[in-house]
Amino acid sequence: MLSAYSGSAIRSAEAPLLTAGHSDALMQRAAYGLFTAATAELVSSTGGCYGRNAVVLAGSGNNAGDALFAAARLAGRGVRTTAVLTTGTTHPAALAAFERAGGRIERLSEDTLSRLVRVCAEADLVIDGILGIGGSGGLREPAASLVRELATTATGTVIACDLPSGLDATTGTVHEPVLGADLTVTFGALKAGLLTGPGAEVAGRVTVIDIGLEATLPEPAVRRLEPADLAALYRRPRAADHKYTRGVLGIAAGSVKYPGAAVLATGAALATGLGMVRYLGPESVAGLINRTHPEAVCSQGPVRSSRVQAWLVGPGAEDDADQRRRARDAMSSGLPTVVDAGALPLLPRRVGPQVILTPHAGELQAVLAARKVRVTRGDIESAPADYARRAAELTGATVLLKGSVTVIASPSGALFSQAAATPWLATAGSGDTLAGILGALVATLAEDDDGSATGRLGVPEPDTWAAVAAAAALLHGLAGTRAATFGPVVVSELPKYVSEVLADLLTGPPYRPQFTK
Repeated sequence: MLSAYSGSAIRSAEAPLLTAGHSDALMQRAAYGLFTAATAELVSSTGGCYGRNAVVLAGSGNNAGDALFAAARLAGRGVRTTAVLTTGTTHPAALAAFERAGGRIERLSEDTLSRLVRVCAEADLVIDGILGIGGSGGLREPAASLVRELATTATGTVIACDLPSGLDATTGTVHEPVLGADLTVTFGALKAGLLTGPGAEVAGRVTVIDIGLEATLPEPAVRRLEPADLAALYRRPRAADHKYTRGVLGIAAGSVKYPGAAVLATGAALATGLGMVRYLGPESVAGLINRTHPEAVCSQGPVRSSRVQAWLVGPGAEDDADQRRRARDAMSSGLPTVVDAGALPLLPRRVGPQVILTPHAGELQAVLAARKVRVTRGDIESAPADYARRAAELTGATVLLKGSVTVIASPSGALFSQAAATPWLATAGSGDTLAGILGALVATLAEDDDGSATGRLGVPEPDTWAAVAAAAALLHGLAGTRAATFGPVVVSELPKYVSEVLADLLTGPPYRPQFTK
């Protein structure tokens, strides 16, 4: 599991080392890690280092010091290095080391802007060292104009030093303009802003350089599950199991108008290997499910007479009064319940964390508006972690906010962030399959009453349901990525890839980690 921390937590962790006089050592560790990563990127993208062109965008603080010391090492490898100083002053010792190594220095101004845009755009490598975690707000002129131009003209690899300049280290908010990175080399620990919000989209791949902060770090602000965590969480069948001990999910989804939602959710749930899906809904939809998924047990009965461990309600049920009634009954049953789409407006004022909401930004806007929080969809998309947390706080539910980066908030305040999904999953029906996967994992783990699976993750008990939701988002993303290997994803075919991903996780081929140390 990956852990990420707020900017203030990172600074607090650094403080004892700085007080003890280790600031130079910390910077040299960071610079060496950045140099190593930059060398690897040059070799990968151009075939070597000698004679290549690298540009460092240097601001006034320690972030520039890290970048300049790294660039001095690059110069020692035969890289033609240029430092573009975006402010009147910069880190003096690092600049001196850069000059001694033979680096060329350019000062950014209105007069030099056009020429330096061309220099940077043509470089094989650009290192963004303008702002670090101490930076507030966005870039100032003339650096803002330089970055705005480079965002569309840079042809080489872009590496962000610690984090892309203009990215809030804690919230992931992006203060435009920002130079999107191919790789972010971050120091000490992951910053929360690299995992949440728009920040996760501009950071590219992330490498963490150990500079000795682990012993002083607090509880993480954000967690991210990795494939190994999903494998640990998944409940394997036991010799004495039967269908009721493997988890039974009740699904009240679909309608005469939208029957496909129920079919997709049912198929995705079955692909996880749970004990049974019990479908409640219109006879015509039940007939379709019987034809496509004969394993499912279908009825038109009430919620209270159904033997299940968890419920999924809402997909495709907006216009069906009976399904809406079933959704209300499920949410008041006390059982773990996944609430999607058409059931979200029916949410009681307060529920418990075992109720998991799965809105997209527009649906979350409506959930918040019903609780007198005025916010736009754009506000939510620019700060998803903040609004997911707010919704969890106001409702008492666990909130899974869907997006290119999926954010999961527990009412305790804990936050998870998952980003394994491919853009090919942005298609009709994708949310129905995610809801089915999540409902199945919830039902399976609700039957796992000893809590051993979630305990293996080291997640506090109040955050169990958030961890399960994060696991579902990860599984959905991995399945979508596998399905997209050769192009577009047909959502109705996604369940077979869910089963394949689980088979691989349980039997062992390695998954390449998204983040490296």
